[in-house]
Amino acid sequence: MTEPIGLTALEHALEELAGRVSSLRAARTAYPGELAQTLDAALAELDTATDLLAAAKAELSRGQRRQGGRQGGSQRELKLLRQVFRMFPVPVIVLDGGGVIRRINSETSRLLGSPDGFLVGRPFPLLVDVPRRAAFRSHLTSVLQTGQSAVFETRLTHQGRTHVAQLSLTRLTMPGEPQQMVAAVVLPTQVQLPEPGAGRPELSDAALLIMAARRQELLSRTAALLLDEESLLRPVALPRMARLLAGEWADWVIGDVVRDGLPRRSVVVGPKDQPVGELVRLVERADPALSPVVAQVLDQGSGVVHEMVEDESLLGSSFEGPLLTAMGAGSLVCVPIGAEGSVRGVLTLVRSHDRPPYTLADLGLLQEIGAHLGLALTAQDRFHDRSQAAEALTASVVPRTLPNIPGFEAAAIYHQGASVGAEFYDVFPVKDGWGFSLGGAVGSGEEAASVSAMVRGGLRVLSVWEDDPDEAMRKVNEALVTQRSGMFVMAVAGYVKGRRIRLSSAGHHPAALVQQDGSVRFASGGGVPLGIADRAETAVEEIELAPGQTLVFYSEGLISSRGEHGEPYGEERLADVLARSVEQTPATVVKTIEEDRHGFAGGRIWDEIVVLALKVA
Repeated sequence: MTEPIGLTALEHALEELAGRVSSLRAARTAYPGELAQTLDAALAELDTATDLLAAAKAELSRGQRRQGGRQGGSQRELKLLRQVFRMFPVPVIVLDGGGVIRRINSETSRLLGSPDGFLVGRPFPLLVDVPRRAAFRSHLTSVLQTGQSAVFETRLTHQGRTHVAQLSLTRLTMPGEPQQMVAAVVLPTQVQLPEPGAGRPELSDAALLIMAARRQELLSRTAALLLDEESLLRPVALPRMARLLAGEWADWVIGDVVRDGLPRRSVVVGPKDQPVGELVRLVERADPALSPVVAQVLDQGSGVVHEMVEDESLLGSSFEGPLLTAMGAGSLVCVPIGAEGSVRGVLTLVRSHDRPPYTLADLGLLQEIGAHLGLALTAQDRFHDRSQAAEALTASVVPRTLPNIPGFEAAAIYHQGASVGAEFYDVFPVKDGWGFSLGGAVGSGEEAASVSAMVRGGLRVLSVWEDDPDEAMRKVNEALVTQRSGMFVMAVAGYVKGRRIRLSSAGHHPAALVQQDGSVRFASGGGVPLGIADRAETAVEEIELAPGQTLVFYSEGLISSRGEHGEPYGEERLADVLARSVEQTPATVVKTIEEDRHGFAGGRIWDEIVVLALKVA
């Protein structure tokens, strides 16, 4: 049927074709074992549909010649075209020479699961499975150039549906169009066609409720992930978020972070059912600064969604071509990491053609996740900066290692409390011997730690000129009062010469002396903390250690540790522990104290704990 056909005859032929196609659908459902015969008949009907299109084309051409281009002829032709599209019982698409969809009938929209008119203006090759796009373009070019129709098998993917279909291409010359068109008739061979008269499937209330629950679950899991302590301690928030989104929410997840003003690729998670191969490495090596969609999101500070990826160069290209082509991208969403005015990077999610496309609802959800992720990265940076500052302050109040003291064994422990601490200890050389100091500012935080660091450093520096630790303590007190920090420091300093130790105490706890017979007595201690009065009020004491004796210094944090019922650790318990450690080395003594306090307080540490032990070798 290639001759022109009248409108009435064409309408009658279309009605008959619709009836036969409906019968074939029923036969396919009722007789699944006879698919081969049903398919042969369906292909024959496809030939009939192609002939009807050709006849419609001839009728359009004859009408145009008969009317001589007059307005009435054009209206008749448009009416005929609308009639064909309204009644045609199989999917029909009209493409321009570039393969862009110009017309689409209701049967096609129902088959592909898209709203009426949604695909108009989009390139048809995007619906074709990636490996077969080149072949489709070759067939399209051949039909346009030769005028010979082409029938071939291909795969179409859209809205999560995949169809293996026979595709018939026929060249058309349409009135009012400066270029020739192509009619594409689609006959699926492996997917059951929708029943006649069935509307586009809509989501039920139950399905919408499930989708809302899935989005809420994702937000809850995101919050738990980003608030996890490890996400603050180490730079793992973005990789963890990418792994969470991969699979259920995306085939590909890409995270780019801005450093030095430029986006840098930070993480790439590919399909879980595929091994990490060259394609993943190709995406990892790509420069995000050359990606148009990444640049757009960074520039505008808001996300974008592409329900159908029309420009496959959106994510950039490699020497092998566009990345999105290699990834088999069908849909894409790209959101900023961070809120407006503080964009830390870009999060990109990609789905393949055979999965449902991203929607505006997905865009809103992922933009919220991107904002949360940005806050987490900012908190992580601040926590890291504060941790570095805390480590620097801690390094300024405790030595990395204890030096060897001739004639003595020495050991110490230091446990940081709940905040940046103020306790310190130090061991250093002095004229004709060794010196040590122990103490801490009353308070906590960075200011208290800096005051403690000043006192520790002052006692060490003054030991170069002073032969008496008490003189060094008095001069440090004078400096502390002059600085007007408002803080006071409990401290003890001692100079060791031979076996004799000269001590100067400024409000510090008395040292514990462990005798060879296991008895424990405490030194005098006493004095007024540094920084209170213009003139220091210290307590001075000299102790000469005999072989086997151990002198133990300790901080307030040790004896004020609380047990299960709130009782303090205290000096009596410390004396009991020391009495059992009479023959032990200083390293064993401080470890025994540490383990006993840990068991007493259930592992809890509120304030810093410092213990320093000296024993005559």
